[in-house]
Amino acid sequence: MRIHLRETEEQLGQAAADMIAQELNDVIALKGEANYLVSTGASQFATFEALVCRKDVDWTKVTMYHLDEYVGLPESHGASFRRYLRERFTDKVSLKRAVFIDGESNISETITLLENELAAHTIDVGVIGIGENAHIAFNDPPACFEKECAYHVVNLNDACKQQQVNEGWFDSLKQVPDQAISMTPRQIMRCVRIVSVVPGGRKANAIYSTLTRGRTDPMVPATLLLEHPRMDLFIDNASASLCSRELLEQYE
Repeated sequence: MRIHLRETEEQLGQAAADMIAQELNDVIALKGEANYLVSTGASQFATFEALVCRKDVDWTKVTMYHLDEYVGLPESHGASFRRYLRERFTDKVSLKRAVFIDGESNISETITLLENELAAHTIDVGVIGIGENAHIAFNDPPACFEKECAYHVVNLNDACKQQQVNEGWFDSLKQVPDQAISMTPRQIMRCVRIVSVVPGGRKANAIYSTLTRGRTDPMVPATLLLEHPRMDLFIDNASASLCSRELLEQYE
């Protein structure tokens, strides 16, 4: 793993977008198309803003997948990840295809469709955020690292729900759905390349815990990402604020 430290969230987003664009272009040059997995949430705003301006990426050769979606939340709701992605990404670039998670339809049928997609396609570039409780996708601690399936239904814990309230998506914990469809940790690790974009002071403890745990730990799900052979972590001064320079230098 390599760490890329930037002063601000905006600089972090630009640097992450530069790497994502380069990776997509390299895959397109090699294979003629690319499969791109995206995260959502407030931490990804700057990256999406920088990416949609990239005219050097042939988006018509890129298929987008996304990590997770609330169960039962209508797309019209402001917290819907399908709505988030349409407003910030898919309506602004001309993608080859966008594979959305429908959390309103029959859940077992939705997961079967997603399983078939991932059985037939390899994710070339996966952008994986890290939550305040160190979750990856919606795999809260203790995360299950053993499931072989691509997607599963998870129960959201209170720390995860509180993050959604803190970011302004919901007014209270009671409004946050109890469940979500989430990509599994094992499927995340099947991405050929992982770019993790984690700005902001609210993520400082998660970053510190991930880098100092010393082992893969389901109670700190993001530690699993450290095992990936091609993983780059983008943090800013705020999210790195609990980490010593010596600690960060271990990953440069």
